[in-house]
Amino acid sequence: MSESEVIFKITKEHLDTGLRGFPVGTCPNSHVDPMTGLFYGGYAIADLAEKQPEEVIYLLLKRELPDAAQLSTFKMDIIANSRLDKGVIEHLRTLPKHGHPMKWLLAALNAMGMYEGTGDYYKDYVNVVAQLPEAVAAIFRIRSGWGDPIPSKPELGWIENFVHMLGAPGASKDLTHLMKVFAILHFDHGGGNLSTFVGKAIASGHEDMYGSLVGAMAALAGPLHGMANQECLRFLKSIAKDIKDPSDEKAVYAYVENLLATGGVLFGFGHAVLRVEDPRATVQYALGEQIAPKDPLFRLAVTLRKVGSEILIKKGKAADPYPNVDAVSGCLMQACGLSDENYYTVLFGLSRCVGIAGQIVYERKEARGGKGIPIVRPSYLYSGPKR
Repeated sequence: MSESEVIFKITKEHLDTGLRGFPVGTCPNSHVDPMTGLFYGGYAIADLAEKQPEEVIYLLLKRELPDAAQLSTFKMDIIANSRLDKGVIEHLRTLPKHGHPMKWLLAALNAMGMYEGTGDYYKDYVNVVAQLPEAVAAIFRIRSGWGDPIPSKPELGWIENFVHMLGAPGASKDLTHLMKVFAILHFDHGGGNLSTFVGKAIASGHEDMYGSLVGAMAALAGPLHGMANQECLRFLKSIAKDIKDPSDEKAVYAYVENLLATGGVLFGFGHAVLRVEDPRATVQYALGEQIAPKDPLFRLAVTLRKVGSEILIKKGKAADPYPNVDAVSGCLMQACGLSDENYYTVLFGLSRCVGIAGQIVYERKEARGGKGIPIVRPSYLYSGPKR
């Protein structure tokens, strides 16, 4: 047996624990190390955060960063496939405005599959990556009543075009920079997070790319997964009602201690795998000092970063007492003009669809010498009454 092989003995205590920690496959695109964080194709996420999104998309698909010629060809491929069918936009116009934006994203992906689906995983990967920015921008504009969708200009760049089509009222000049970094940080996160696992499991039954991503995004929509960024911003806003000076460490310390003593939750801290501060959070704190240094909620998040970890370490109950990626992303979005937190998970989904689609391409087209991963079929032990 090689040194890389590990034997896992499954005991009764391991059952009904959400498969946490159980290796069930391989993922060549990305991985999460408990002590050093997220990597794409072997590159630390902090070293990729300021690159062009198209470079990182290419990396996640090919496992290598592109040279200038490869990047140019890849960008042209995205541009050539970026026009969203008008039928998708018309379908979005029929949806109820009170529906959560993530429900709209599910509807958009489903409609895209009917109008754009080819049945070829790679072709549909390119279509999804190229067209989803227009669909998400349309969700914002139609549901929020900002006006008609803005015509796409894909030659601007993947994120630049998205921000152009968004046309967000009151958006700051830093929104494009923020969205580039946000997208890169959220593209992928190993093979076993809920949304990625669900998407790949659906694709293992040979459902097409679009149907698989609908399931993946339904998984992302839950408050314990992608919707956590909304909850973190609401949490910061609730603290701000009681704390006049966001840099007052003593006041924030007392607030957090009382919160935990009364059974409250410290949103934005802890991680299922990491045992250090999430490097994606570290990148965002540094970015915040550039684009929103005086924003009150960002300053509160910075104070909470120090105070929250101190208290959790002192209590010794949290496996990971440090901020995660959701701790600061919401307040940066708001500082740059995207004030409705209900849309933040959709922005997460726009990014994460890229990584999930890339992993689906690998599992369906490349894994096991091109045979693909078999249909997912775990075993469950019967625990009901005996007759």
